[in-house]
Amino acid sequence: MKRDDDFVKEFIKHLFPRVVLRGNLRLTYTFCLGGLAFTAFLILMTSGALMLFYYQPATHGAFESILYIENSVPGGWYIRNLHRLASNVFLILLFLHTLRVLLTGAYRKPRELNWLIGFGLLCLALFEAYTGYLLPMDQLALWATQTGMNLLGTLPFGELLRSFLVPDDVGQPMSLIRFYVMHIALIPLSMLVLCMLHFYQIRKQKGVLPYL
Repeated sequence: MKRDDDFVKEFIKHLFPRVVLRGNLRLTYTFCLGGLAFTAFLILMTSGALMLFYYQPATHGAFESILYIENSVPGGWYIRNLHRLASNVFLILLFLHTLRVLLTGAYRKPRELNWLIGFGLLCLALFEAYTGYLLPMDQLALWATQTGMNLLGTLPFGELLRSFLVPDDVGQPMSLIRFYVMHIALIPLSMLVLCMLHFYQIRKQKGVLPYL
């Protein structure tokens, strides 16, 4: 129980430190890419939660609900475009953060576990973006998702995964619901847990990190 408390406390301390050393404010090593990516993640969660009040995960209601959000909900156009822009920024920041870790050798011992956690976050972020792409249910979303499913079918065990993600057909009721549940709940919660673990590991390994 004490370890669980430490896990949460270290996560909160990393987000809201009481003291920040002057040397830690220099951007020459990390460029704050991890912190910026997490900020984009919080924006995604907030804007996505607001759209949940109006979005309908139904084959014949999804696109109409998007139009309603954009045209009839006060600030809806801004919230939806903020969500879309933040998703692109989030992926870019994660790629840059991963590249920075590779170039600076921050994946080496004793930080291998944190490197795997970070790589898992990148993979989940890509899958999160893919599941969200279908939700507007316009022609671009349908064709892009269909292309992704066809590519998935060429991989080992791809047909098994495809049958789980798309039990009926792309854009049909069961497929849309599965993409919706993964996009708003399963993947974000998994990413949040991994973020907490990632920050916890950073706090615990601060003695071996040159920038902390």
